Amino acid sequence: MDLATGALGSLLPKLAKLLKEEYKLQKGIKKDVKCLEGELRSMHAALSKVADVPRDQLNELVKIWADDVRDVGLAHQGQDSPSRHRIAGEIKDIKVRVKEVADRRDRYRVDSVAANITSTTSVDPRLLALYKENQEIVGAEEARDELIKRLTDGGVMSKHQLKILSIFGFGGLGKTTLAKEVYDMLQAQYDCKAFVVVGRNPDPKKVFKDILLELNKQKYTDFNLPNLDERQLINELREQLGNKRYFIVIDDVWDTKTWGIIRCSFMDNGCGSRIITTTRTFEVATKAGGVYRIKPLSPEKSEELFYSRLSSDKSKHHYDQQVELSKKILHKCGGVPLAIITIASLLASKPRDDWFKVYNSISFGSGQNEDVENMRKILLYSYYDMPSYLRTCLLHLSIYPQDHRIYRVELIWKWIAEGFIHQEPDMRAFEVGERYFNELINRSMIRPFHPIHHGTVLACSVHDMVLDMICSLSKQENFVSIVGSNEQCSSLQGKVRRLAIQNVVMDKHGPLTNTHTQQLRSFNATFCLIGALLPLENFQALRVLDLFGYAEGHSYHFEHLGKLLQLRYLGLRNTPITELPEEIGDLKFLQTLNIRQTKIKELPRSVVQLRQLKCICM
Repeated sequence: MDLATGALGSLLPKLAKLLKEEYKLQKGIKKDVKCLEGELRSMHAALSKVADVPRDQLNELVKIWADDVRDVGLAHQGQDSPSRHRIAGEIKDIKVRVKEVADRRDRYRVDSVAANITSTTSVDPRLLALYKENQEIVGAEEARDELIKRLTDGGVMSKHQLKILSIFGFGGLGKTTLAKEVYDMLQAQYDCKAFVVVGRNPDPKKVFKDILLELNKQKYTDFNLPNLDERQLINELREQLGNKRYFIVIDDVWDTKTWGIIRCSFMDNGCGSRIITTTRTFEVATKAGGVYRIKPLSPEKSEELFYSRLSSDKSKHHYDQQVELSKKILHKCGGVPLAIITIASLLASKPRDDWFKVYNSISFGSGQNEDVENMRKILLYSYYDMPSYLRTCLLHLSIYPQDHRIYRVELIWKWIAEGFIHQEPDMRAFEVGERYFNELINRSMIRPFHPIHHGTVLACSVHDMVLDMICSLSKQENFVSIVGSNEQCSSLQGKVRRLAIQNVVMDKHGPLTNTHTQQLRSFNATFCLIGALLPLENFQALRVLDLFGYAEGHSYHFEHLGKLLQLRYLGLRNTPITELPEEIGDLKFLQTLNIRQTKIKELPRSVVQLRQLKCICM
């Protein structure tokens, strides 16, 4: 429902602007605009109540009504400056659709849940302390030392053999954190080292490319990697490793078939090389080699982590009156670090008298895996505890692949382009966006990414479990349509508002073949091979066009770019594009141009025509 409130919220200022310019309007239109503004404000208030209730707890009729309101808002959100002779038609059309929706509104009743909004927000220093580089991870010391011992111990023969160790456990236990800490401590002892992520939608070719780039970035940045098949990449990797002592971490392996392909690239060269894998699947762990089963934190370590988030001095004496309740909460967290940090971040923003209400509201259960089930409930409760504007911004992060580094400045400008940022008195839109970003960090919905510069977080990432949650919610809300290397494109039937394509070949048979793009507002392609021209002439409502990290054997040129008249954000980061067309000057609403890590040497002269341009990322 957060999408619906955002859409209407963006439509209301446009009606207000029309009223301010009422000297240009005919008498009858003025009356219609005033009537519409009042009705839409009433709808927006009702939707704000609906947005605070989990979708699965809503009456089906309320869901249908909210979806209808969203369609009304989005259908007219893109019309920023219609010509004067079109205004009357636009107002008439909106009025008819709003009346149809309003006639159904009074049949439904929704309980109110108050949202709390903080006027200014900076990143909580207690939370930043948990993510400092070289910070000793709470509760991981014993596990880290055990892993290092198993990797380094052994006789003369054993020390020279390839050794593979797999860290096994369910999501949220800290497998990646533990692997990273061991990697950071041991990597200096090896000639070659790399830390790469596989993820739920595996692409072995991308894994091989990532390893090669980490081993020798200078050599492989301009190497013809995109045109190599799996066999050629494996051969190249084996040749690069040669007779060198290597240390590789393969993070988040989901299936044995993928591991079998990746394993082919690592030979035992008798140099004492080491490999660590992390996985949620026991079969993968046993197939990989020795298994280290990561354990939940002890009650003592759980307390230490919990109070580290609540208090800068890690002391629990500040919370003497909540000690017993804290123990109950920690018991339900089951020693899972993600659950502990998330619930502590939630409680840190609450009056202590409300802690018991929070505990009761989460309704902990006892499913097949009680710890996982409780963690999901903590995440969902924390999600619905946020104000609707934050939920919208968090759902938007489902456009990014797993473990993706998300840059703060680029993300905020995307939020602005999408209309997610609410204008506030005496604050620029970007400043409001920074506040949203910091609030999400403080609530542990997103994690700071290193480096942290003078207390400012430059980038963030989303934990796998949080990403799973927001992808599921996005699908329910039809907020973002996601196509990965394993998804079927047939799932894109119906209205697609935001499209996120990841690790897909974009050719004439690609995901856009049967997709209706007339109402597409956001197109995001990450690590895709573009083999055909994008049908930009069909993207008439597009506000965000972001191509990240795609590769092609030759430079790619845009056709019909100047027809994207509603475009606010154009992102080309890490692509081989060499030049922009002169028609970019036709994009009169463009606010952000991101050409970092491209081959663009100079901008076309027509850029001076972009009166709304506020940020060029170079």
